Amino acid sequence: MTQPLFHLAFPVGDIPQTKAFYVAGLGCTAGRETPRSLILNFYQHQLVAHVTPEIHPQKGIYPRHFGLIFSTESAWQELYQRAKTHQLTFYQEAKLRFPNSPLEHRTFFLVDPFGNLLEFKYYVASEAIFGCQEYAQIGDANS
Repeated sequence: MTQPLFHLAFPVGDIPQTKAFYVAGLGCTAGRETPRSLILNFYQHQLVAHVTPEIHPQKGIYPRHFGLIFSTESAWQELYQRAKTHQLTFYQEAKLRFPNSPLEHRTFFLVDPFGNLLEFKYYVASEAIFGCQEYAQIGDANS
């Protein structure tokens, strides 16, 4: 393994619902599992779901959400269609942000059964992922 993998631990209410959303819905692969935790292969990155007695969903997409940036629009579209097919809950439907600019990208948000928000993006210009510092726009101004 030459490329580091991203790891994120996050709260869930129970493991069966977690598996229904992330494995059956998003297509993740389940790894090790206990009654209180589950490791997920999230597009070659490690998510660890931990059962938490009290979950307090946030009131908007900021400050906390996680997700993926796809390198091709077709891969982004494929996951979008999968989410529709599996009737996953959309927090925010697919939309185009910053059209006709170097920051142009497609995005949609899902919400898992426990209120965790996931964002999935595709940038038209890959340099906008980490670059384009001359532009000040980040995210949605009203969210």
